[in-house]
Amino acid sequence: MTHPAMRVILDTDIGSDVDDALALAVLLGSPEVDLVGCTTVYGDTLLRARLAKRLARLAGRSLTCIPGAAKPLTDRPVWWAGHEGKLFSDLDTEPVDPGDAAAYLVEQVSRAPGQIDVMAIGPLTNIAGALAATPSFARDVRHLWIMGGRFGDPRPEHNLASDPEAAAIVFGSGAPITVTGLEITTTVQLDAGDVATIAGAGALGKALKAEIEQWWRFWNAEWNSPHDPITVLSMLVPELFAFSPEGRVVVGEDGASTFEAGEGRTRITTSVPPEPVAREIVRRIVRAAP
Repeated sequence: MTHPAMRVILDTDIGSDVDDALALAVLLGSPEVDLVGCTTVYGDTLLRARLAKRLARLAGRSLTCIPGAAKPLTDRPVWWAGHEGKLFSDLDTEPVDPGDAAAYLVEQVSRAPGQIDVMAIGPLTNIAGALAATPSFARDVRHLWIMGGRFGDPRPEHNLASDPEAAAIVFGSGAPITVTGLEITTTVQLDAGDVATIAGAGALGKALKAEIEQWWRFWNAEWNSPHDPITVLSMLVPELFAFSPEGRVVVGEDGASTFEAGEGRTRITTSVPPEPVAREIVRRIVRAAP
C-alpha cells in the first residue's frame, strides 16, 4: 500500500550552523517527504536561499527557494558567523525564486489546508509574518515543527532569542506545534566517523563534509550536535521520541522559554535515544545522494 507523501515546507537560516544544511539533506533523503519549498530567514536571506538551492541541486533536485525576512521584528542585531556560503566561490550565480517568504507560506498552506507541515529551524520571523498576514494560517497548517528553546533552563536559545517577539506570536497563535529544545538536541552528537560516512555520498556528501568541518573549525571542536536534523526526525520518526502532553510555551523578552502543561496545542520533545537518532540522520543524508 502506497502512503501519500508528507508535504513539507522548510523555513531555515541555513549557512551559519551546519545543522540546517544537514536537516535539508535529511528531508531530501526521505522518500516519504514531498519537499514543497524552502524559505530563508535572518540576515542575508538571499545568500541563504542560494545555498539551499545549491545543496538541493547537488542532490539532483530542483527546489523552490524564496528569501524571507532579513531582520527580526524589532531592531535586535543579527548574529552572523562570517563563513556563510564561503565554500562556494560562484554561489552568487545560483538563481533563487521570486516572491515573499511569508506570502509563499500563506499561499501554499491556505491552498491545501491541513495538508502541509512547516519545519521551522531558524528564528521565527517568517512564520510570524505569515500569521500576521493571515491569522487562519494557524488553523490551516497541518503541524508546525520548531527547533528552538531550552526547557527547564533559564538561559535563552539562539533561534528564539534572535526574535523573541516573533516567537511569542507563533507560540500564541493556537497552531498545533511540536518544539524540540536545546536540552534534547545537545544529547546527540555527530563525530568524525559520521562525517566520513556522509562524505561518501557523492557531490552532496562532499559539500556537507566541508560545511561540517568549517563549523568545527569555527568552534574549535571535532563534533557537533545536529539540532535541526533531530527536529526533522521528530516529524518523520516520532516513534523514536517521547513528547509532553499538550500545553503552551511562554517566551520571555530575552527569548527564554518555559513550558506550561494544560491548555494549549503545543508539546515539547522530552527524550530522544542518541545513538539511534544519530544513525538515522546519517542514513537519510547518505540516501539523499542522487
